[in-house]
Amino acid sequence: MDIVACFKALSDDTRYKIFLKLKSKEFCACDLLESFDITQPTLSFHMRKLMECGLVVGKKDGIWMRYRINDAVVKQVIEQLEETLAPVECLCEGKCAQ
Repeated sequence: MDIVACFKALSDDTRYKIFLKLKSKEFCACDLLESFDITQPTLSFHMRKLMECGLVVGKKDGIWMRYRINDAVVKQVIEQLEETLAPVECLCEGKCAQ
């Protein structure tokens, strides 16, 4: 999982909105098209970006694709962010205003 690629994918407003919609349940591409004012090729482009970084997975369902959030990758992103927020031990032996 490449956290930078995940952030790049989510930095696009449309992809972020699609991602938020997927948090509630799995959606067919046709349902996503009804929810957003975009064309099918544009949706495919956005979904490819979300899938390339691993945030979203898709499966073929007849002529359509069904998409859902990849919980494992989202958890990895959260864990990496939490690691950056972990308290850092001060090495100044009480000399700073921490």
